[in-house]
Amino acid sequence: MSGGHAHRHADGGAGADRRRLLIVLALTTTLLLVQIVGALLSGSLALAADAAHAGTDAAGLAIALLAATLALRPATAERTWGYRRAEVLGATLQAAVLLAVGGWVCIEAIGRLFEPAEVASSSVLVFGALGLAANFVGILVLTRAGARNGNVNMRAALLEVVTDALGSVAVLLAAAIIALTGWQQADAVASLVIVALIVPRTLKLLFETVSVLLESAPPGLDLDAVRAHLLAQPHVLDVHDLHASQITTGLPVLTAHVVVQDSFFFDGHAPQVLDQLQVCLAEHLSVSVEHATFQLEMRAHVGHEAAAHT
Repeated sequence: MSGGHAHRHADGGAGADRRRLLIVLALTTTLLLVQIVGALLSGSLALAADAAHAGTDAAGLAIALLAATLALRPATAERTWGYRRAEVLGATLQAAVLLAVGGWVCIEAIGRLFEPAEVASSSVLVFGALGLAANFVGILVLTRAGARNGNVNMRAALLEVVTDALGSVAVLLAAAIIALTGWQQADAVASLVIVALIVPRTLKLLFETVSVLLESAPPGLDLDAVRAHLLAQPHVLDVHDLHASQITTGLPVLTAHVVVQDSFFFDGHAPQVLDQLQVCLAEHLSVSVEHATFQLEMRAHVGHEAAAHT
C-alpha cells in the first residue's frame, strides 16, 4: 500500500516569468548590438568583454525563455512531470557558456596587460553608460513581483543581468582612468574585473543545477533526520529505500518504504499511518516536501524485494 499527495501545480507565475524574460531579452539584444559597435569604434577590450557577456546573456535569456515556455506545457503519460526540468537544463547551459566566455576574456586581458592597445576613452564612456542604463532597466524588470526569489531560471537570468551591470561599471571606471591618466592597461584590468564577477557566481549556479540533474537530496533536507523522525512514529518498525531529489528547483520529492505491523493491513489502520507520516514530514522538516510517497509493507515483504537500499 502506498500513499502520497501532490498539490500546487499552478503555472501562473511561469507566464509572468516568460513576459519578464521576453522584455529583458529585447533589451539585452539591443545592448549587444550597441556594445559591438562601441567596441569596434573604441578598440576597448573591456567593452568587447561586456559585449561578449551581453551576447551570452542574450543566448542565456533565450534559453530561459524557451524553458519558461516549455514549463507551461502540461504533463503527459510519457512525461509525467511535463517539461519542468527544462529550466534546469537551460540554466546549466547558460552557466557553461558563461564560463567559456570568462576564460576567453581572461586570456585576452592578460595579453593586453603586457601589450596594451590604444583605447578611445570617450567612446567607451558613452557606450558604457548606455550599457549600464539598459542593465538597470533589466534588473528592475526581473526583480519586479518577487522575481528575485523565483526559480533557478529566473535567478540565472537576474544573475547575468546584474553581473553585466557591474561589468558596465568597470568599463566606465576604466574609461575614466584612461581619459584622466592615459594608463591604457586600465582597460585590461576592467576586463579581468568582469571575469572575476562572472566566474564565482556562475560556478555556484552550475553546482546547483548539476546537483538537481544528479538527483541529489534537496539543500537543507537531512535524510538521516527524516529517517529518525519516521522511525519515531508509533507503529513504524523500519524505514528503507528512502530517497529524496528535486524535479526542478522548488519541487522536491521523497519516497520511502515503511514497515509497519502486519495487523494494520487487515484492521483498517493503514490509512491512519499514511496520514501520520505526512504530518510528520510537514511538522519536522525545514524543507517543504509536497510530493511524498510512502509504501507500507509487512515485515516479511522486505525479503521479497530484489534490492533493498538503506
